This record gives sequence, C-alpha cells and structure tokens, in this order.
Amino acid sequence: MNGIRRALALTMGDPAGIGPDLALFAWKNRVALDLPAFFLIGDPDMLDHRAKMLGFEIPLIETSPDRAAQEFNTALPVLPVALATTALAGKPDPTNAAAVVEAIRLAVELTATGRARAVVTNPIAKSVLYAAGFGYPGHTEYLAHLASEASGMPDGPPMTPVMLLAGPHLRVAPVTIHIPLRQVAGALTSASIVETGEIIARELVSRFGVTSPRIAVSGLNPHAGEEGALGSEDADIIVPAIAELRANGINAFGPLPADTMFHAEARAEYDAAICMYHDQALIPAKTLGFHDSVNVTLGLPFIRTSPDHGTAFSLAGKGEARADSLVAALRLADSMARTQAASKSSAA
Repeated sequence: MNGIRRALALTMGDPAGIGPDLALFAWKNRVALDLPAFFLIGDPDMLDHRAKMLGFEIPLIETSPDRAAQEFNTALPVLPVALATTALAGKPDPTNAAAVVEAIRLAVELTATGRARAVVTNPIAKSVLYAAGFGYPGHTEYLAHLASEASGMPDGPPMTPVMLLAGPHLRVAPVTIHIPLRQVAGALTSASIVETGEIIARELVSRFGVTSPRIAVSGLNPHAGEEGALGSEDADIIVPAIAELRANGINAFGPLPADTMFHAEARAEYDAAICMYHDQALIPAKTLGFHDSVNVTLGLPFIRTSPDHGTAFSLAGKGEARADSLVAALRLADSMARTQAASKSSAA
C-alpha cells in the first residue's frame, strides 16, 4: 500500500477527558484545517454520545486501518476498543484504564507493522492509570516498552525515548523526564546527555528535514554553575558530554545559562535545545507555544506525536476545549512521515 495513503492512528486518550472532543472537532473541520487522514481508536458508543453532547453531527464508521484513508472524507473511521464502563465526561474512571492502554498498544502495533503512518496520542490521566495498576511513569516510557516488544527484542537493552517539545518558536528536550527535582543531579550523566543529543541530531535530519542541526545545551545550575561556584555538575558532566558530541560531528554548544537561552535572539542560533530536567525544558516550551506545541517522542522506530496538554476533565463535553495542539500534532506527524519517507527513498 502506498505509504502516503495510509492513515494516522489516533488514540482516544482518557475517555472522560477532552481527547474525544478534540478528535471529533478535528474530523468535523478536516477540510477547513486541511488535515491528513486519521482513524480513531476508541469506543464508538462513547464517541457517538460525546458528539451529541457537543452538538456535532458526525457519521462514524467502524473500520480497519487499511480502509481508513479512503473512508476519512465521508465518515470518521473508528477502530473499536470497547470501554468497560460508560464514560462520563469529566468523571475519570479507573475501570476504563485497560481500554485506554489497549488503544495505545494497538496504535503502536499498527504503525510498527506498516498499517498506519504514525501514532498520535490523545491525553491520558496518569493518576487514573496508576490506580488501575499501570506500571510506567507515562506515555513516553510505555511507548519505549512497546517499541522494544515490536522490535522482537523485549529482553534486550531498553530503547531510549527522548521527549521533544516542538512548537512554532522552539524545539526543546529534557534529558531527565518524570523524576523528582531532588533526584536530577544524581540521575544526570554525560552518557545520557550524549545519547539524547545524538538521537535529536539524527532525527532532526531524518524526520524534520534539518540538514545541519545546531543543538544548544543548557547548564544544570544557575548561570551554568558560575565556574564551579554554584555547583560542579556543569563542568564535570555537561562539558564533557558536549565535547563528545562535537567529536562525533554534532554541532552542539554550551552549557548555556537556562535563563538566557530562550529569548528570540538566542533561539535564532539553534534548531533544538537540550535541557537537564523536565520543567527547565517545558516551561519555555509552553510559554512560547501553549496552544500549539506538540509532544514528540524521538528514539523510537515509529513516529509518535501528541498534544502538549492534559486531559482537562473540567472542559470535557462542553465544547470549550481548544484543538490547536491536536491539530498541530496531526500535521506534524504527517510532515515527519513524509520527510522520513523521502529520506529513506533518497538513501535507497
């Protein structure tokens, strides 16, 4: 099958959140927004009920991934995953956690086997999944587990996922992700910074079409350590990592004070930034592009994007949630898939 004719696999996210609302809005406005074809993995009854709550007249068609692209213009293609309990907008229920996780697993399986072009995930509520026994810190780590399974080497070294926030004004990735701030300095290593930088540089070329990536690297401490006066990690861990990246042919530079590397003039000097911990990266990303930044998982054998926001239970079913970030995630997944296909074709 022609790869461009395959649809994107979109998960429902938490069915009590705004994910279903956003997906329904995106399909309803698919022509005006010029969206790529996607199919939604979720419960058809829940989606029909939510569409009626929102006042949308949306035909749903239960589908297979192979038919979705052809059906997309006339109906919203849905790959059914049944919920255990009726999902009420704004009222998360752990009994539906298994269906939420299954939708993610299916999206990965279909993309890894070539039946979907990329994975796009709607927001999940980690606390709801934890209550049902979910054993991963978040989407990113679970996707890495699924990627290892899809590779046929589940017992081999775990794949390294890199969480990149990509917006119209900034691409930025944290080296450490979902750990408490007090643990960051102990978890940070030169090797992890190098691996993050190598993955970003490689995928900026293969999936974003950046021919000669420039990567800015932040410090950990205020003023990047102030020559050791404010901490030794910058000199002992980050400087050697940057040197190794440069020795490997990657245009990385720093460590830069995090408080001065995100203004417009500074951002013009790099194609992506690496930060040392979660909030150091996500605060500027969300400040500069709260409604249209996209969460991208790099380092996997498939493309995955997601809206850069949460489930917003208080907005579910009310028609008040903005779909900008999901629209951006769908468009970016499509663009990345096209760039990757072109890159593979030119290398053949």
